[in-house]
Amino acid sequence: MRFPRLLAAAGALTLLVAPACGAEKPDPATKVEVFTWWADGDEKAGLDALVGRFTAGCPGHEFENGAVAGGAGVNAKQVLAARIQRNDPPDTFQVHAGAELDDYIAAGRVQDLTADYAGWGLRQALPPGLVEDLTVNGKIYSVPADIHRANVVWSNPELLAGAGITRPPATLGALMADLAALKRSGVEEPLALGRDWTQLMLLEAVLISDLGAEGFAGLFNGATDWGGSAVTGALEDYAALLAYSNADRDSRDWPDARRLLTDGKAAYLVMGDWAAADGLGHFTFPGNGRVFQWLADSFVLPTGAPNPAGTRCWLRTVASADGQRAFNRAKGSIPARTDVGGEGFSAYQVGAMADWRSGTPVPSCAHGSACTQDWQNAVNAALGVFSTATEKDLAGLQQALAATAARYIRG
Repeated sequence: MRFPRLLAAAGALTLLVAPACGAEKPDPATKVEVFTWWADGDEKAGLDALVGRFTAGCPGHEFENGAVAGGAGVNAKQVLAARIQRNDPPDTFQVHAGAELDDYIAAGRVQDLTADYAGWGLRQALPPGLVEDLTVNGKIYSVPADIHRANVVWSNPELLAGAGITRPPATLGALMADLAALKRSGVEEPLALGRDWTQLMLLEAVLISDLGAEGFAGLFNGATDWGGSAVTGALEDYAALLAYSNADRDSRDWPDARRLLTDGKAAYLVMGDWAAADGLGHFTFPGNGRVFQWLADSFVLPTGAPNPAGTRCWLRTVASADGQRAFNRAKGSIPARTDVGGEGFSAYQVGAMADWRSGTPVPSCAHGSACTQDWQNAVNAALGVFSTATEKDLAGLQQALAATAARYIRG
C-alpha cells in the first residue's frame, strides 16, 4: 500500500489547445470525453476497439475523442495539467496506474472508485499485488486497462550467434560475460541504451536482480535503504553494464536505441514489451526470476467530470473482461485481469499473460507505477549526470538517489 506525499500544486500552464475543426461534437449532456495520448498505430487501434465495446454497452452516452498526439504522453500530460488547473477536466483521462496519480489524489482531483471495484468484481479479477500497489490510504482511484512488462531484454540473434552465444543468460554475471564475448567478436557497443527513463529502466532491472522483489519494492516505501550496501553493489553492476553501452546514449530516445539492435550494431536492449520487432529474441532480465515489473495505462473519474454517469460506464467497460480482451488484442499489451483467455492473442502476449498470472508483480518508477513524476524526474537527472561524467562518481550517484528518496517517502 502506498501513502502519497502532499506536494505543492503545480503552477498554471499557458499551453492552449485549439479545438478540432470539422468534426460534429456529441451532445454535451451525453458525451463522454476520453482524454488519452492514443492517437496513432496500435494504441489508436486498441482505443477504437474499446470504443466499440463502450458504444454497445452504454446506450445514451457518446464517445468524444480527446486524444492529444505526440511525445509518448508528454504533450498530453501538459495539456491535461493546464485543464485541471483551470477546473476544466475531461470526463476521464489516461494516466499510468500507481504513484503517477498521487498528486491528483492529494489535491482531491480524482474520485474514489473502491466501491466500484467491488461491484465490478475487480478485486477477484486483478492480482492481489496489483490491487495493493493501486491502493492509497485504503482507497483505489483508477481502473487499469492493460499491463505492459518493463523488465524484458531484446536481442539480435545474428550477433549472438557470431559471438558463440547460444542461450539467454540466466544471471547478471552471465550477461556480463556475454557482453564481454560480444566485444571480443567485434561488436563495439553491445548494449543499446537511450537517455533519461531508458537508463532508469536498466537500473531498476539491476536492482531487482540484486535486491529481489521485496527489497526492490522497499526502495519506494522506505523499507529498503537507498544508502545501504545492497544498493551500492547494484550501482556497481549498473556502472559495469553502462560501460558496454553506446557512447551516444544521452542523445537517443528509445526507438533510436532499438534501431541499434535492428541494424545489427548492438546485441541487447533492456526495454518494455512495446519494443517488440520482427526478428528479435527476448527474455526476462537475468536474475529477475519470476518478477514481473509492470506498468499500466488506467482511467479515472475526475472531480467535476461533466458526465459522471457516462464516465462510470466507460470505466466499467475498461474494467470488463470483454473490454480488456478487445483493447489488448489490438494494442499488443495484455489484460490486467487474469481471467481473460489467450484466444486471439499473439504468442508473446499469451506467454506474458501466463507470467502475469504466476509471477511476482513489482511496479516501475520509470513508468510512474512506483514513484511520482517529480521523483522520477529527479532520478533521471541524477542518472544523466552520472552517464555524461568522464569520471563516474558512484558514491555521488548513491547519495543523490538516497536524498531524492528521503524527499518523497513519507515518514
